[in-house]
Amino acid sequence: MNLCEIHIYPIKSLKGIPLSKAVVEKRGLRLDRRWMLTDPDGMFFTQREVPKMAAITVRVESGELRVESESGENLSVPFEPDRGSRQNVVVWQSEVESVVYNGEVSEWFSDALGRKCQLVVMPESWDRHVNEQFDSGGDIVSFADGYPLLLANEASLEELNDRIGDEKARVPMNRFRPNLVVSGAEPFAEDMWRRIKIGETIFRVPKPCARCVIPTIDQDTGEFDGKEPSRTLATFRRPRQVYPDTFASYAFQGNEVLFGTNLIPENAGAVVRIGDDVEVLETI
Repeated sequence: MNLCEIHIYPIKSLKGIPLSKAVVEKRGLRLDRRWMLTDPDGMFFTQREVPKMAAITVRVESGELRVESESGENLSVPFEPDRGSRQNVVVWQSEVESVVYNGEVSEWFSDALGRKCQLVVMPESWDRHVNEQFDSGGDIVSFADGYPLLLANEASLEELNDRIGDEKARVPMNRFRPNLVVSGAEPFAEDMWRRIKIGETIFRVPKPCARCVIPTIDQDTGEFDGKEPSRTLATFRRPRQVYPDTFASYAFQGNEVLFGTNLIPENAGAVVRIGDDVEVLETI
């Protein structure tokens, strides 16, 4: 079993960047979801509300991000704003201290998305903890939904697409926006993992990922694209179907469908590389 894909998403909900290697930090892969868009009051939003976010391209250059809108407009964004203001922002149940990019940067994103918004960055000094039910005491996360990394299994996607059946409705892996993708595993083997090792890094596997509507958004066009894969996932990937005896222990809300699994690094600092061996250390 090997690591076959690595992705980061520097600005939450914008287009991802494929990598050949990445540094694993406590809050996730380096530069992953360290930036986020919010409304002027500090409330986050994602492709769930604004699917066109998927069409904004992000590149990492020397000390800055380079973003490009669907219309081809470009902007360079320094890793930290020159004259940023501090503001507490909200991402799900977390209130997070952030630094706001005032002026040109936030105006560019407002124009690109057609709604008043601002770009914020999470200071390195701020610790946003994962769900306390799965926090070992020092487990922190970026602006990601809940956990430092998301892993997906190539074989699980293949089985999902086989169940979808219609060739035109098949979905690519980017619909699920994973950080890491593994090959060589059995379909949905990840459901049973509790600790794994990738390269030199050991990860705890706290819970599978409950999916929202984002996998129904075409990540190339930024448009909703029918009911798949959610419709097919609902036929066999409800929490009660996957974990009939223990689903309540994961604190799912009831109507979720599951695909992929969350990861928490236990020994951050090493580099993961495409081709790294993936070893299962502990299962349910």
